[in-house]
Amino acid sequence: MKVLILAGGFGVRFSEQTNSKPKPMIEIGGKPILWHIMKIYSQYGFNDFVILLGYKGYKIKEFFLNYNLHNSSLQIDTNNSSVKSLNKINENWRVTLLDTGEDTMTGGRIKKAQNIIGKENFLLTYGDGLSNINIKKIVKFHNAHKGIITISGVLPKGRFGAIDLSNNKVKSFNNKSRNLVKDFREKPSNKNFWINGGFFVCNPEVLNYIKDSNTTFEEEPLQNLAKKKKLYMYRHKGFWHPMDNSSDHKFLNDLWKKKKAPWKVWK
Repeated sequence: MKVLILAGGFGVRFSEQTNSKPKPMIEIGGKPILWHIMKIYSQYGFNDFVILLGYKGYKIKEFFLNYNLHNSSLQIDTNNSSVKSLNKINENWRVTLLDTGEDTMTGGRIKKAQNIIGKENFLLTYGDGLSNINIKKIVKFHNAHKGIITISGVLPKGRFGAIDLSNNKVKSFNNKSRNLVKDFREKPSNKNFWINGGFFVCNPEVLNYIKDSNTTFEEEPLQNLAKKKKLYMYRHKGFWHPMDNSSDHKFLNDLWKKKKAPWKVWK
């Protein structure tokens, strides 16, 4: 199952850093937050990544083209220009770097990966949010209902899309109730709502709800899926935190430095 990561936004709240690199390349503990997200998925056996590039996407390309250089000690023989890695890289990743345009909206970026997605279900998340969510559990959850998309719901500050649940609860699953989403609002005023934490599981039919490059995924597509009773929510009560501003960045870095990063589910 492919993992799509939205990594093309401008990151305007990080202008002091994003003047030179895209937001997903901002580092936590010396590694880009994008790397941390990929390590989460990899821990659960999902290693086929499609990075949806936009603003300064060449910086992400350069990182992966020089991955061994960035992540291992090297032995260089200047006589024959050979380079040998002195320590084994543990990642078994396949990484597709897809240019989707600087001004393309989130839905449009996903739509541009249609040929890569094909007819298989896929995973999707944002390039700026960390969690200790169990990816295998949310996939199992998704496969057990008849919807087109599963969204992970979290309960922190009300900064993202609010999820209004139907009263029609479905049977319990691993001590978490499976709920049909009745409404989805991108900018909630009530901070007690479950909110969109990313970490989606999608059927390829979701692409039919995205019109063009100007479509924001969190607006019309998700709202229409909710109206058609095709959008379900997986409740995640564990750790989730976005890197939305400099304060978030400091908070996440401090957790990593103290070796108290809940999202570090890998060994």
